[in-house]
Amino acid sequence: MGKGRLEAETRLQGTGKAALVLEDGTFFVGKGFGAPRKVSGEVVFSTSMVGYTESLTDPSYQGQILTLTYPLIGNYGVPAYGGNSFGLPIHFESVGIKVTGLVIQELCLKPHHWASTRTLDQWLKDEGIPGIHGIDTRRLTKKLRERGVMLGILEVCRKGLEPDIEQLLEEVKNVPDPNLRDLVAEVTVKKPIHYETGGKTKVVVIDCGVKAGILRNLLKRKVDVIRVPYDFSIDQIMEYEPDGVVISNGPGDPKFLMEKTVATTRRLVEENVPTMGICLGNQILSLALGGDTYKLKYGHRSQNQPAYDLKTGRCYITTQNHGYATKAESLEGTDLEVWFTNANDKTVEGVKHTSKNVFAVQWHPEASPGPYDTEFLFDMFLDNLR
Repeated sequence: MGKGRLEAETRLQGTGKAALVLEDGTFFVGKGFGAPRKVSGEVVFSTSMVGYTESLTDPSYQGQILTLTYPLIGNYGVPAYGGNSFGLPIHFESVGIKVTGLVIQELCLKPHHWASTRTLDQWLKDEGIPGIHGIDTRRLTKKLRERGVMLGILEVCRKGLEPDIEQLLEEVKNVPDPNLRDLVAEVTVKKPIHYETGGKTKVVVIDCGVKAGILRNLLKRKVDVIRVPYDFSIDQIMEYEPDGVVISNGPGDPKFLMEKTVATTRRLVEENVPTMGICLGNQILSLALGGDTYKLKYGHRSQNQPAYDLKTGRCYITTQNHGYATKAESLEGTDLEVWFTNANDKTVEGVKHTSKNVFAVQWHPEASPGPYDTEFLFDMFLDNLR
């Protein structure tokens, strides 16, 4: 081991061995980093090659232990939380890590980037999030693809201690499913937040766990934004007299929102309010107009998902993070039609109302991180309002 690597290893003070145990009895033993603690959640994977700061702060990961398949993580460090003129973080999707735990193969302890202010290890430690490295993430990912996402426990021990695998294998049998919690309530704002640009267009964003990138994209287009809690009623929203409404991304099962956001969305469409849904917003709109949703085997979490436009035949490369999807056949007889499908597995990637200014996509047109192929959707939505 070189001197630089040895010096870097000493920075992992306070953490020792770590273990990840899955509900099917599979376990992985590696090295701990971040905060020494034990957590449970739904173990998922992302094939994104860059953007770990954005991914870890994406509220859609609430309740999940995230595995990153790219082998080296942390090589460009972590920047400061500094915000733009509206107070929104620039390099993150929210203030604070939202994943429950992190699983990687190799941890970089000596990052190099002009904007870096601390290591990935220190960031996780500062925010109380455990991480494990030095395991075969390829084997783990293959298992999750074959079996599907599973519940699991991640334990990072203090230096000199080791996880009790037998005990963890017993505990994992009773891990609660985070999708049975109201995860959206955990990440939404508690009261409305106003972002004033002096523009002539006003949009209400229903915050189900909105990424900062969505807000940044609206604000740079000179749109006044009112960000409201996910359980705001139609009457509360209409008090702002919005030109349109955006239903954001967010974590968990969309059917958990039937009496709240889904019911409000149904009323918005009935009142002819122009509406755009993003990610979870796509599922919410589908449910609101009579469609159905289901849980995917292992979800779409990456920056290279191909979304195929059924109208034009064009395919866009998109960034995605979701574990549920709309059933295409459930839209028959409703006022929605399938607009985009995934070129890989043919799942629904976007829906459009047959007669109203209402549509939604399953991916993130704001990217954060890229690709930026579909930012035009914001312009299309706003042009229709103006």
